[in-house]
Formats: sequence, structure tokens, C-alpha cells
Amino acid sequence: MKWVRRADADAISSTTFTPLGNRTFRAIWVATQVSNFGSLMQTVAISWLMATISTSDLMVALVQASSTLPSFVLSIFAGALVDNFDRRRVMLAAQGAMAVASAMLTALIALGCVDPWIILGFSFLIGCGGAFNNPAWQASLGDIVERRDLPAAVTLLSVGFNTTRSVGPAMGGVIVAFFGPLTAFVLNTLSYLAPVAAIWGCKWEARSSSLPPESMGTAIYDGVRFTAMSSEIKAAIARGTLFGLSSVSIVALLPLVARDQLAQGPIGYGVLMAGFGCGAFLAGIFNGLIRRILTQEWLITLACAACAACSISLALAPTLAVAAAALALGGVGWVVAWSGLGVSVQLASPRWIVGRTLSIYNALTFGGIAAGSWIWGAVAQDYSLTWALQSSGGALLLVAASGFLFPVRESREWDLDPLESFDAPAVALDLKPRSGPIVIKIEYSIPEKNVEAFLMLMRERRRVQSRVGARHWTLLRNLQAPLQWTETFRTPTWTEYLRLNHRLTTADRELDRRVLKLHSGELSPQLILSIERPTGPTRKPDQMTPFVSHR
Repeated sequence: MKWVRRADADAISSTTFTPLGNRTFRAIWVATQVSNFGSLMQTVAISWLMATISTSDLMVALVQASSTLPSFVLSIFAGALVDNFDRRRVMLAAQGAMAVASAMLTALIALGCVDPWIILGFSFLIGCGGAFNNPAWQASLGDIVERRDLPAAVTLLSVGFNTTRSVGPAMGGVIVAFFGPLTAFVLNTLSYLAPVAAIWGCKWEARSSSLPPESMGTAIYDGVRFTAMSSEIKAAIARGTLFGLSSVSIVALLPLVARDQLAQGPIGYGVLMAGFGCGAFLAGIFNGLIRRILTQEWLITLACAACAACSISLALAPTLAVAAAALALGGVGWVVAWSGLGVSVQLASPRWIVGRTLSIYNALTFGGIAAGSWIWGAVAQDYSLTWALQSSGGALLLVAASGFLFPVRESREWDLDPLESFDAPAVALDLKPRSGPIVIKIEYSIPEKNVEAFLMLMRERRRVQSRVGARHWTLLRNLQAPLQWTETFRTPTWTEYLRLNHRLTTADRELDRRVLKLHSGELSPQLILSIERPTGPTRKPDQMTPFVSHR
């Protein structure tokens, strides 16, 4: 039995690291770890510098909030940009912007400008670059690796970050203690050159469309609508937001734990961060094995419980060693929760919209993290550090119990790739790409014996059509000819009608065939395309003439 378990573990480990066999993924992943290493050293420097120049516990906690708030504010715009333009170029621009912001902060620190609000402001600017880079990098995973390797690739992102977390903070503490914060700022600025070089040197093929990019408003609307219609994504967002709000106290208040509770300096703070990173690293290594044993919901529940135990234990820890051990448990829960939720969103999203669903997920979860940083910092300042940590532990237990309301599910069997094949029907009018609104009507003849089955299929069809861009979907029954049913929906423009049909999947086409089997009559269901025009003296009557075709 021991041999079988070990063989399974080896297989899981091999599967976990399979994406590293892809040259492009490996190059960018390794370069990202170099950048993460520098960022974590700077995080230690900023947090410790803030703790020394400000007596406000809230200001210390706001360091975490300032770096995560941009993801809440900008992510939805970043997601729309990522899905409509070259993701590689978005990553290059974002990494370059972060390098410039970091260089400016380093220069100000070198000149002696160490005002708390200046530090928070540039931390916010660096976070803005991350708000665009992160959805672009995450959305590119499906373009770089095979779909079967996507869970492993998402897990490796967490493993990589938390591996550097086990070393970067400790190294940052040593550098701050012996060389000062400025050295950490310089090294972080240089670290941004690694991902810029890797992205510049790597090119990968992404699914392209023959249609022009969506407008920003339409892209955001489609992203929000798709997210609202996906129960899997909504559950992941709800749990992620609550988990981020409750669990961020562990890292946001850690400088105060080191300084006030344990009477430690920057090296002690680095050791505590290393304990958290070691636990996260181990969780990442065995994440594949854990995922095979437990359901996704159980994983999230146990991760919340682990972080709750960490937070409560940290509030009572008398020594550095005990606190580090508690943080290792918290690191396990942290990486298991975030990697699991990220995988759920990735697998529930087709490639044409994954940037937007990930950005909405990031926006709300990072918003929870930013809010949690402020809430727990305020509680620590107004009451006590112990009370803040224990309260967050209790909140995490409630998040674990919220699985009864928002269960997280995952499926590996979804085929969400669009067919990207559609022969547009000929029309009698000279339509431009932005001509519209377009009204689509499909007329069916349904015998009475098939009505119940037809209504069941049309409920699913409404979800499918609305998910890919249909608006104002309705189903009508003719009062004078009860066998006649009419499906009606709109798209804003002719291009959006074409885009809707390009997004349909194999499963969606199969649904069409199932509906067609219920149709009676010699002819196929009749498709009527019309362009909507308001009546008025400036409109030509022939513009309201519909074009009729058959399918």
C-alpha cells in the first residue's frame, strides 16, 4: 500500500510540473519568479519602512491595500483589453510600466522622500501595472499550454509565487537589516527586466478572429453578462471575495505581529514570511494529489479552516518558531484556496472571454483583499492586534460554512472552444459592420406532443444564446396558429450578430439539432433577419424591409 501511494504521488508531481516542458511557459514562468522575488523583497522593505516612519497601524495595513486596490478598479477594463488585443503586447506594456514606477519610487527613496503617502501612491501605480499584466498572463495560459495541462499551469503560478515567498521575504529582511531599504528597491526595479526580456523573446499563437475588436462598452457588457450566467464562476467569485476579505489579515498584519507581539526586527519578519511561503510551496507540490482525493468544495472548506487556525494561532503565538509554524499552515490553506478557485474560473470560461471572466474574478477578490486590509488594520488600531486576528479567524470559519450557499464545482469535461465557423446569410441591403440593431426571428412549427420537450430545450437555448451575445431573447406562440412558435432576439450591430454565431460551440450546435428534430413541416425553421429603424421623416422606408432566408 505504501508503494502504491508513493507511485501515485510521483505521478501527481510529474503532472504538476508538466507545463514546464513547454519552452514558452517555462521562460515566462521562470522570469516571473525573478520579478516576484524582487517584488517580495520590496514588499518587506515597504512594510518595514512604513512601520518605522508611521505610528499608525492602519497605514501599515494600507500597504497591502494600495497594491491590490488597482486590480479591483481596473481589472474589468484590463480584461476587455486582453480579450480584444494581443495579450503578449499587453504584458510587455504592463511590465514596462511597473518597471518605470518602481524606478521612480527608488529614485525618490534615494533622495530622502519617504512620506507615507508617496510610498502608498507609487505602490498603487505598480499595482496598476499588475492589474493589466495578471489577466493577460493568466488568459494566455490556455493559448500556451494544452487544456489538459491548464490546472497544473494555474497551480504552478501559485507554487512559483509562494516558492519565492519562502525565500524572498527572508532575503528582503536580511537586505533591509544590513543594507537598508534602498537596496531592496533597486533590486526590485532590476527584476522587472527579466519578464520583459522573456516576453520579448517568446511568441505564441493565440486564437484570432476575422471580426474587428469589440468596443470597450460591448466587451465589458458581454463579460459581465457571461459571468452573471455562469453558476460556477459566480460561486468562485463569491467564495474568493469572502476568503480574501477574511484571510488577508494574516499577511496584512504580519509586520505588526513581528514588531509588537514578538518584538522582532526585519529579519524576524522575513522568517515569518518564509514560514508562510514554505507551507504554500508544499501545498503546491502536492496540490494535484489532494485534488484527486477531495472534491473542489472540500478543498476550499479545508483551506478556510487551515487559514482560520493560522490566524487564531498567530494571535496567541508566544515565540517566533510557533508563529512561523502557524504561518506554514496558513500558507497551505492560502495556495490550495486560490489555485482551486482560479482553476474553476479558467475551466468554466471559453478562450474568447477568459480575460474578462478572470478580470472580474480578480477585481472582486482583490477588492475583498483591499477591504479586508483596511478592516483588520482598523480593528487592530481601534481595539487590539489579538482581537483583529481572532475575529478574522472566526470570519474564515463562516466562509468555510458558506459552501452550503455557494458550492464550488469543477468539471474537466466542458468543451467551450468556439467553432469559429459560420456562413453569414446573404442579405438584400448593403449592411455595414456597425449597421443595427439587428433583430433575429426564427419560426418553428411544433406539434402539440412535442411542446413540453421543445420548451425544455428552448430554456437551454435562451441561456446559450444570451451567453454568446443575444439580447432581449423571447419565445412567442402564435395565438391564431398555435403550432407556430417564434424565437426572437437582438444584437446591437451586424458584426455582433456574426460574432454571436462564431462563438457557438459543438455542444451549442448539437442543441440546435435537438431542437430541429422537434420541428415539423417540409421546410426547415425559417430565419428572418431585420434591421430595426425608428419611424421618422429622415429614414427611408426600404430600410425597414426584412430579409428572409431559410436554414
